[in-house]
Amino acid sequence: MKKLKDELVKLKPEDRLYQVAHPVIGLTGGIATGKTTVSRLFAKEGIPVVSADALVKTVYEKIETIKFINENWPSAVNKNEVDFSILRKIAFSEDSNREKIEQFIYARMSEAFKEHYSMFKNPSLMVYDVPLLFEKGLAPLVDISICVYAPREIQVKRLLERDGTNLELAEKILSAQIDIEDKKEAADFIIDNSRGLDELNSNFKKLLKKIS
Repeated sequence: MKKLKDELVKLKPEDRLYQVAHPVIGLTGGIATGKTTVSRLFAKEGIPVVSADALVKTVYEKIETIKFINENWPSAVNKNEVDFSILRKIAFSEDSNREKIEQFIYARMSEAFKEHYSMFKNPSLMVYDVPLLFEKGLAPLVDISICVYAPREIQVKRLLERDGTNLELAEKILSAQIDIEDKKEAADFIIDNSRGLDELNSNFKKLLKKIS
């Protein structure tokens, strides 16, 4: 299994995300920048990946979460399941809604992470794929941060095409995150994904040689 270069291992286990014993790469980016695709590339290299979005999904499937959503926004629950198309509109209609939902979900992320992480067998390195790495103040808890980058206009275009999101909602979603240019500046490393899959693959391979 690949290892992070010694000079890039910045943290002791007690200072790391959830006190993980080995180095952690924080993989981030804005919505529709291609972060999930890069996660798959890391996984193909045999590097374990934990997706914050997948953990969030498991939290949403819990009975207590469905009950919480139903008590606060009953229109977002259909047949005892969360209707995410409705919940997304509710979340981005008012900041207080989004903050209340995020507070509930993120309070349960530690437990969800540990459940998922227990499936790995003594890895020497892992990737934590987390869109809100900087927003949630998690960057100091990972050894290095990598931002998957595409300019805002491409993010909007992909959101409209991929999710069928209207322009107003797309702009609200992007405005709720730190601007991609600021994430690019804050990250330790960048993977450019503004020109297509072939170039993304090439950029990924170059970065992997730099860090492992």
